[in-house]
Amino acid sequence: MDLDDTDRAILRILQENARTPFSEIARRIDMSSATVHDRVNRLEEAGVIEGYHARVDPKAVGLDISAIVGLRVEQGRETDTLEALAGIEGVQEVHLTTGEWDVMMRVYAEDADALRELMFDRIARMDGFARSQTMVVLGTTHDSEELPL
Repeated sequence: MDLDDTDRAILRILQENARTPFSEIARRIDMSSATVHDRVNRLEEAGVIEGYHARVDPKAVGLDISAIVGLRVEQGRETDTLEALAGIEGVQEVHLTTGEWDVMMRVYAEDADALRELMFDRIARMDGFARSQTMVVLGTTHDSEELPL
């Protein structure tokens, strides 16, 4: 789908706050609410807008530890491993990557004991697991889901 400047403006506003009313978007881009509504529907149907989500602070819900994990997977087991990892509670992101690690993940856990259980009792015992490196996140200075449009 080819995006024009108006589509990009709508997407920027929705990335800032997905709950922005169509009337507010219309006012900001000098367009009718009905036209904004039609454009948003078109962007949803084309799969440009994948969904609307509440962003929850992990620490506010008791997930005090975040870690970035690199995994080495046995050759030929990447697809099975990605699918299995996606089903594990605490695994937030799973990425097939190039470089030293076949898979990079972001995981969340309540505390160090829960992180150990996640890594040693769940992930390290998976079929296809070869080795891993876990890097505990000490702080985050930037975390954005907004894409540059």
